[in-house]
Amino acid sequence: MIAPEQPMEAGIPHNADRATLGAEEVAAAAELVGRLARNVESIVLGKPQVVRLTMTALLAEGHVLLEDVPGVGKTTLARAVAASVQGQWRRIQFTPDLLPSDVTGVTIFNQATRGFEFHPGPVFANIVIADEINRASPKTQSALLEVMEERYVTVDGVRHGVPRPFLVVATQNPIEMDGTYRLPEAQLDRFLMKLAVGYPSEAVEIEVLRGAVARSPEALDPVTDTASVAQLVRLARRVHIAEPLLGYAVRLANATRAHPQIRIGVSPRGVIALTRAASAYALTDGRGYVVPEDLKTLAEPVFAHRLLLSPDAQVRGVAPAEVVRQVLDAVPVPSPVAA
Repeated sequence: MIAPEQPMEAGIPHNADRATLGAEEVAAAAELVGRLARNVESIVLGKPQVVRLTMTALLAEGHVLLEDVPGVGKTTLARAVAASVQGQWRRIQFTPDLLPSDVTGVTIFNQATRGFEFHPGPVFANIVIADEINRASPKTQSALLEVMEERYVTVDGVRHGVPRPFLVVATQNPIEMDGTYRLPEAQLDRFLMKLAVGYPSEAVEIEVLRGAVARSPEALDPVTDTASVAQLVRLARRVHIAEPLLGYAVRLANATRAHPQIRIGVSPRGVIALTRAASAYALTDGRGYVVPEDLKTLAEPVFAHRLLLSPDAQVRGVAPAEVVRQVLDAVPVPSPVAA
């Protein structure tokens, strides 16, 4: 393994025009992320990889969509992340009668001052939990579109910035369930990752039953604050990605666009999301550089929800994740070379 000071994975030495991440910076960042993850895992039992991917999204300034059946801990995971970071957090319960102004806020005329005042909605927080997002109407779902991408909300023609760092953790029930609305492709593309919590193992479920009352996100003590999270975000941006790995990410996306079972492949935004997530994922692993395994691990959670299957593939029940795995098998990984 090549030392972080000279990241030679995939054959390219350190890029001199970017400040090198020192070993101490990387170690301190990984230690802090580890403490955050352990804090969340004390509530969300038996799901270390889901927790790590959520931490990755936090460092990459992305948003997470958790899709699974009710009762497997989607909201608990989101609340545990929010409780572990000492910042503002809000929870929005999406329902069919929820209005866009209930999310973004509203301008109200103040009789005392004889002027209009903006009253911020729950989206003005560092961590926003959008619970059961696909139970709201498409119009209300779209209220999150601008703020997720731009970190601004426009109300009555005036832009209002949300706090930074800003993370939306949305949960949704499977679209086959009653009372759900499919998220449009444009909004799905705003989520860095789509994850599934899944059912717990038998041993974990027994452990949950033993301590179900005591295990509550409200009982968690904050591990860090928003200033430290912002510093982690800045460090993740400095993680080195070798040129061959950038080409590898693009070739993976191109393979989805040319795949016979895919109608619409991964967009350039999806490629950016993959490389940004890989940088953050490497930092959580205590590295200042990305390796091919980072991209391969993240390809499914970052790419799968961005794919639109062909009608034939839909009829045959092909899953987008299956196509991503086929692409990973077909696209060769860059080979390390000497500097």
